[in-house]
Amino acid sequence: MSKHSRRGVLKGIGAAAVGVGLGAGQVSASAADERFLVNLREVSRSEIPDDVEIVHDLSQSDVLVARGDETTVGTSAATVPDIAFDLSDDRTGAVVAADGPTAAGEGNSHNHDGPANNSEYQWDKRVQNLSNDLTDKPGNGKTVHDVTTGEGTRVAVVDSGVYDGHPDLADVVDDDLSRNFTTDPFDWRPNGAGNHGTHVAGTIAATNSNDGPDGGVLGTAPDTEIVSLRMFSGLEGYFGDGLAAWEYAAEIGCDAINYSVGYTVSDTEEYPGLLQLEQIISQVATTVRSQGTVIVNSAGNASLDMDAPNQLSLPTEADDVFGVAATGPIGFSWGDEQDDNEEKWLSGNRLEEPTTQPAVYTNYGGAVDVSAAGGNYDYEEIVVEENLKAYNDLVFSTINTTDDDGNVVPGYGWKAGTSMAAPQVAGAVALVKSLRPDATPDEVEGLIQETASMPEEGERYHGAGHLDLEELVKRA
Repeated sequence: MSKHSRRGVLKGIGAAAVGVGLGAGQVSASAADERFLVNLREVSRSEIPDDVEIVHDLSQSDVLVARGDETTVGTSAATVPDIAFDLSDDRTGAVVAADGPTAAGEGNSHNHDGPANNSEYQWDKRVQNLSNDLTDKPGNGKTVHDVTTGEGTRVAVVDSGVYDGHPDLADVVDDDLSRNFTTDPFDWRPNGAGNHGTHVAGTIAATNSNDGPDGGVLGTAPDTEIVSLRMFSGLEGYFGDGLAAWEYAAEIGCDAINYSVGYTVSDTEEYPGLLQLEQIISQVATTVRSQGTVIVNSAGNASLDMDAPNQLSLPTEADDVFGVAATGPIGFSWGDEQDDNEEKWLSGNRLEEPTTQPAVYTNYGGAVDVSAAGGNYDYEEIVVEENLKAYNDLVFSTINTTDDDGNVVPGYGWKAGTSMAAPQVAGAVALVKSLRPDATPDEVEGLIQETASMPEEGERYHGAGHLDLEELVKRA
């Protein structure tokens, strides 16, 4: 298996290092129909012209999301262009992805006597001793789910939408509370933005309920309630729509927000407006946190040091945002010997890199609060050698695809990115809150950090450490 530097792999796969404009995509000059954010701490609302449209009113945070001529609103300190994200950019969503089997399955034999069933690809859950449901040869030890499954909690997935027709997400998504925060006329389910949000939701709360021949997959907190808050219309989503979804999630009592979107690193000297944007994000995040909601955020996929001079990764470095870096193995289920025995796949002598290895793409530095399983990959094996087994190092979860007739098809697939690491922590928040409903965001985050284990790479890549669900539920 090949070795690659962090920057080398990303360069080879085509991910540019630094974002454009205000940190995540192109930002065009101000015009009569441009979107922008208004900081009401810098301008009075009464001074905003009538021809400026208010898209979202976040006045409890002293913020407005607006459309119109930005130059007509106060001074330059009062406004900043809204940012458009593009999910086709691997710095925004998954760095590497591959679709897998449909939920109907193809009749594979179970476990040690044949090809793996779906849950056997979940190295991220197995290494955490999540549940005896993940193997047909369970041990006698107590698992995380023997203590709690996240019952009585609620997690918002602010993303591309969640497909609730998946058998492992049936009865998981709250139809009444879910919302579309874009300006398109459709509901909160995926609308041309792929299956990023469905994958994230499965990592948090999949129930392993699929009764097909290959079974299903299991989330960290299968008894939590998911609220789907869609901020992408097609592949494009605006930062302002995401911030509006944050405030709504807090208003409806969500214990956590999973925000696996964007976060490339940009230069504050070249783009000084980033500091204004950071202030606006911090204002909204502080409001949300004051209502008891933890904002869990993917740290970014640019393999960059966020502590470098003049660098800023948003919203990771804003106040009151909990940043998560990504880790993952190299070599999970690659070998031919004992290839039908998934219990051997996680053995140390069968992995080139352990599951706590920092992923080749992950951002790092002081803004990382913890690390969690986001998937790893070997560029040469996947791209050059076309080794399909190398995708097993990615995170396996629920997805939705569309067939030739336009029908939505539930299935399973692999993705790698800090987008996949954040929902591991959002699910962990649900576990804590199910045991300690009155715990504050400070207390929840403190428990996650205090119980995390510290791999050899240290704080630079892991913050307070690597997520440890067993220790977390014991302490909680």
